[in-house]
Amino acid sequence: MAKRYLNYFIMGCFCLLVSPLAGLADSADLNWKNWLQKQVQQHPDVLAAGKSMDAALALAEGNQRPLYNPELETEYERNGDDDVYSVGISQTIDLWDKRGVRTNQANSMRVVAQMGYNLAVQEKFAEAMRAIVEYQSSKELVGFAEKQEAQMNTLLGLVEKRLQAGDMGQVDMELAFLGLSQRLNATAQARATLRQLESRLGELLPDWSESKIQIPVSFWEIKGVNLTSQELERLPLVAGARAEYEVVEHQARLAKLASKVEPTIGISAGEDGEEDVVALSLSVPLNFRNNYQAEATASTLESVSAKLRYRALKRQAHFAGKASLNAFDEYRRYYKRWQTLIRGRGETSDKLLAQQWDSGDLSTTEYLLALGQITEGMVAGIELRTQFHLACVDWLFISGQLGVSAEDVK
Repeated sequence: MAKRYLNYFIMGCFCLLVSPLAGLADSADLNWKNWLQKQVQQHPDVLAAGKSMDAALALAEGNQRPLYNPELETEYERNGDDDVYSVGISQTIDLWDKRGVRTNQANSMRVVAQMGYNLAVQEKFAEAMRAIVEYQSSKELVGFAEKQEAQMNTLLGLVEKRLQAGDMGQVDMELAFLGLSQRLNATAQARATLRQLESRLGELLPDWSESKIQIPVSFWEIKGVNLTSQELERLPLVAGARAEYEVVEHQARLAKLASKVEPTIGISAGEDGEEDVVALSLSVPLNFRNNYQAEATASTLESVSAKLRYRALKRQAHFAGKASLNAFDEYRRYYKRWQTLIRGRGETSDKLLAQQWDSGDLSTTEYLLALGQITEGMVAGIELRTQFHLACVDWLFISGQLGVSAEDVK
């Protein structure tokens, strides 16, 4: 029965962590969501976190079992020609309901274990999302760098022909060589970064492919709001800290109960010669030399410390959420503005510059300078979009909206 309630509790925790991904359930993006969730759940770090959770749940199960086992007692002696023996059983009584306190502590231990696992899943989910965003950005930068390299190759060929025809001088040739060398360096760096990110994706998402990591556009169309106090309480980090405080609080109560005596009652039966003997026994510890108050005081202070840590974490999560949401809103606003400004201008500007250089309206120096400014503007736009997407992932992670949903619980 307790295990069944535990399963209901776990599913309830996951339901509280409904992510934007769950909102895609009725769309064509469902396959992407399911694939990414399965990849994350199969990662060794997440599997290890799951085993740690199972171990903690097992400890919690043992924590709510009875404290004292009965004891079997036997005695035998020889009194002259008579045999004297007895067999008995004794049981320490949980007079102050320590088991009840330990059961409550076990429930808090389960929450700590579950929230620790939830946090591990969300961290790995966010890590995978960041890797996908950075890979897609890097791939676009590689394509842009290769395009610029091809333009420089074309320019070098044209300058060489015009040099032979006498329309240009050696300085133009040197400038074209310089421009090409810069593009070669940029392309090499971009491709090296792309290869590193491919390896990173392979480590995080073993089954990844270009088609599978295409993040739906709707994913980025979220509207964040500041977290309420109730939403903060549901965050794995905060909920786990609160449960840890409750575990320590229950431990402090147990420490106080340790100073209270608990009797041990026994009954035995046997024979003394030819006579039957029945005996009752009662033993009570006398806490005169050590009343265990020092331990109780220490546990109480630990409980106060754990409560303060929980409050500090909740406060930290509140301000981290505000900062992350503000950053996300700023990046989104400026990225949308950049999209409006740059829409269609990249290709047009390249063609216009090439035409003006070819007609002689621009010198090679002016052409390379203008082309470099266009390049910087396009690269800045890619970086701005990347930061916008990363800020979105950070906000979703900090607000507890990345993870798995209830249907994914085993």
